Amino acid sequence: MKKTNLLYMLLVVMLAACTPKAGENSSAVQTAPIGSSPKIPLPAGDVRKQAPVAGDAPKIQIGKAETFKLSNGLTVILVENHKLPTVSFRVFVDKDPVLEKEAAGYTNFLGELLTAGTKTRTKAQINQEIDFIGASLSADQNGVSGSCLTKHTDKLLEIMADALLRPTFPQEELDKAKVRTLSDLASQKDDAGAIASVVGSVVRYGSNHPYGENMSEASVEKVTLEQIKSHYNTYFRPNISYLVVTGDITRAKLEDYTKQYFGRWASGKVPEHSYPTPKAPEKTQVDFVNKPGAVQSVINITYPIDLKPGAPEVIKARVANTILGGYFNSRVNANLREGHGWTYGARSSLNPDELVGSFTGSASVRNAVTDSSITEFIKEMRRLATEKVPEQELQVVKNVIAGQFSQNLEEPGTIASFALSTIRYNLAADYYEKYLEALQSVTSDDVMAMAKKYISPDKAHILVVGNRDAYGNPVKAASQVVPEGMTGVKVVEDYLNAIGGAGKISAISDMQTEASMQVRGPAMTVKTWQKANSQLAVEISMNGQTLNRQVYSDGKGSQSGMGGNTPMEGAQLEDSKEQARFVKEAFYASAGYKLNLKGIEEVSGENAYIVEVERPDGKKSTEYYSTKTSLKLREIASSEGPDGSPMTQTIDFSEYKSVSGILFPHSTTVTGVFPVPFKVTLTSVKVNEGIDESIFKL
Repeated sequence: MKKTNLLYMLLVVMLAACTPKAGENSSAVQTAPIGSSPKIPLPAGDVRKQAPVAGDAPKIQIGKAETFKLSNGLTVILVENHKLPTVSFRVFVDKDPVLEKEAAGYTNFLGELLTAGTKTRTKAQINQEIDFIGASLSADQNGVSGSCLTKHTDKLLEIMADALLRPTFPQEELDKAKVRTLSDLASQKDDAGAIASVVGSVVRYGSNHPYGENMSEASVEKVTLEQIKSHYNTYFRPNISYLVVTGDITRAKLEDYTKQYFGRWASGKVPEHSYPTPKAPEKTQVDFVNKPGAVQSVINITYPIDLKPGAPEVIKARVANTILGGYFNSRVNANLREGHGWTYGARSSLNPDELVGSFTGSASVRNAVTDSSITEFIKEMRRLATEKVPEQELQVVKNVIAGQFSQNLEEPGTIASFALSTIRYNLAADYYEKYLEALQSVTSDDVMAMAKKYISPDKAHILVVGNRDAYGNPVKAASQVVPEGMTGVKVVEDYLNAIGGAGKISAISDMQTEASMQVRGPAMTVKTWQKANSQLAVEISMNGQTLNRQVYSDGKGSQSGMGGNTPMEGAQLEDSKEQARFVKEAFYASAGYKLNLKGIEEVSGENAYIVEVERPDGKKSTEYYSTKTSLKLREIASSEGPDGSPMTQTIDFSEYKSVSGILFPHSTTVTGVFPVPFKVTLTSVKVNEGIDESIFKL
């Protein structure tokens, strides 16, 4: 079903249900009346011209963390905090990353399955017991976490220990997790930011490094319970693990609990792994992400760095990165957003890591200014290494970092996190107590030195939307070249012949279809009526109730639904005119469409002709036709979403079946309209059975 505008309608219907009615409070934020705030005397003079005065670094007292070990090697870290009657626990298994190869993703599934059932509890029972005591429980590939009221500590630890030490890894739960993951992966294919992130990890670390591996549909399909169980049995050992506890509990009580619930956890020898350190390219390399139809370019400037957590340069490097792109008023954001208006936000990150660190600068910009944005980003990177940062700007950034650090200290979990990092990375015992002192001692010379060492625009991967697939694998070169004499017009003619021919298409006088569509929740039914290539009616319903109805007849159109009846105009009217035609491609030539054959590319395992289609009103789409069968495989089009932002739709067609001698795609998968892809299944097609004119009454 080639119903591009229909998908837009569906989005409007779904969003309308979430729109506040007149008189309702549409925001949780209320503006205070003018004059309600107390007047605060200001210092004399124009404060905007006064540089902030740097005082002495404040002395901070970080709450002490107590540590002890069980006989099996489990390290317990406790930060007592009795202000509230709550306590939280985190079991962290400090294992080396592993190469998952063709089954990339199985360790992620391990985390999801830890709380999916034990030898004594089903997943439903675990959830019920946790809900009953008002607690929380979660898991990931490095262990389990939970929190509760102090009075329920015993029960929570019993469930946590059961999940951690006696998981059963049910096959049915793995199957469900795979389905959810495949849906997420399909959604990410249409998210330029997600694609750039995935491909960025590949080009930065290489696909043969654990940090460069990414899940794909193929790798998810190869994940087995045996892999998950083997990984669990090999690495989940107390002698490489930490139990981090914060909240309303004493050491004496905690010692009793840990012995009771984790004392029988068997220790064992755990494999250690090392990998070649990824290197930045010798000179800047440009890489592209394949995103046809994108209305924006996502730019990532990225490369690996050698910077370990707790190294003497970490704080200095953080200051340098914050100046460049680490907060809202950073240089790259001021340049690209405030100075040129090319993006909603530009930023950079510089992350230390025990294996290999990373630098990434990123921004989403309009296609037309991609080159200029990269030039300006690199200019700011170079400037930081060649010009001293003014003292006032340096002090502002120090204040920003100090404020973030101090704010984090208000969370008890932060102190426990500091204690864990101190042990894991062998930091000085007073590393965090002296953090602000070390921060205030950073100079302009330090910033320049860090920029020269870690901010390297001339040895980077510059990643932009282009010709790589969503998982960082080079797009396979088409196994054939465009035959001599083949044109966009010829490709479409071959398609029309493949689905039945011009004669059978021209014999259609009316057509009715019914389809089932499910995004989330109950399925929706979509009915369409078409007549004489100039009339169209579309009705969307759920559980027998009409949600939206669209009618187009001989150049006029209207739409009715929860928002009332509104006339169609502009692009929406042109979309309906196009959809009123039984087979829109049959009108490309006579209606003045421009067809430009752009080449051949692989789509879903098939070579496909790429045809750029331009409608008479200027709207463009990209269509892909199989070089083998001539059937249409995919259509990509950009439009404006309900909130005015650009929206790109990708529609994949499959399961062609003959009705009255004409092939119709009975399965359509759509991405880009909602956060997750959805499938439209054609359940009924009726040709030349007659339609009452009243159906098309405006």
